[in-house]
Amino acid sequence: MKKDMLKLLDYSPAEIEEILNLADQLKYEQKNGIAHNFPKGKTLAMIFEKNSTRTRVSFEVGIFQLGGHGIFLSSGASQIGRGEPISDTARTIARYCDCIMIRTFAHETAEELAKWSDVPVINGLTDRYHPCQVLADLMTIREHKSRLAGLKLCYIGDGNNMANSLIVGGLKCGMDVSIACPKGYEPHEEALAYAATVTDAKFTLTHDPKIAAKDADVIITDTWASMGQEDEADKRNKDFAGYQVNDALMSVTAPGCMVQHCLPAYKGSEISEELFEAHANEIFDEAENRLHVQKAVMVRLMS
Repeated sequence: MKKDMLKLLDYSPAEIEEILNLADQLKYEQKNGIAHNFPKGKTLAMIFEKNSTRTRVSFEVGIFQLGGHGIFLSSGASQIGRGEPISDTARTIARYCDCIMIRTFAHETAEELAKWSDVPVINGLTDRYHPCQVLADLMTIREHKSRLAGLKLCYIGDGNNMANSLIVGGLKCGMDVSIACPKGYEPHEEALAYAATVTDAKFTLTHDPKIAAKDADVIITDTWASMGQEDEADKRNKDFAGYQVNDALMSVTAPGCMVQHCLPAYKGSEISEELFEAHANEIFDEAENRLHVQKAVMVRLMS
């Protein structure tokens, strides 16, 4: 039966753990020159309505390493850009390809694509959720800390797609999750409604970064102005003053606290350059792990 990867809310804790375990296995195989046990000749259509570096390269390399082929479709170079309904695009591509990945603005676009597609759809990013990135974050934290359950994950910044997915992914993996954002920039109500149902992990939403970061085992941040919000950059820079991840903030975290950033990073804004470089190995482990978790998602959905 077709299952999509649109948001982590659709996945149980056991299913998330299964993906992370498979990602670990695929990473080991890739590092040691062991051929992946996956049917050859699978095709992945990659629809991009937002620009990308890591998403495009990791998915295209990933499907190639699995023995398949990726097809890049930008909105400007396809009929989507001329107004073809997403329902027609979905029904056409599903007859050619084994899976579709979309990176777009409105989450409803990904949902509509999945509704009409007969093959699995992967959310490469929407304005509401970024599940593949958060799977990479969880994989990286587990690599460095050997576990997820019982750790405290703290996110500082805009209550955007990263915050929403971290709330869901972190809590489903048994982590305590704290979010600090300015007033008016809170996470989406769907993610907050889920957090209110969780009883076996602690969730905190605050406007004070130091309260959120207290005793954290991992600090995560993101750009203050995402794609499509460039016109708001000056206002956001003022509203987010005091929300920079830096040495002063790290002074209240737990010993050995990790730092993660989904990139691109605007050093000197959401994170200081000194702290970024001090934790660069962790951050670029996180970037690399996009490849491995996305391969795991593709294997799971296309097998």
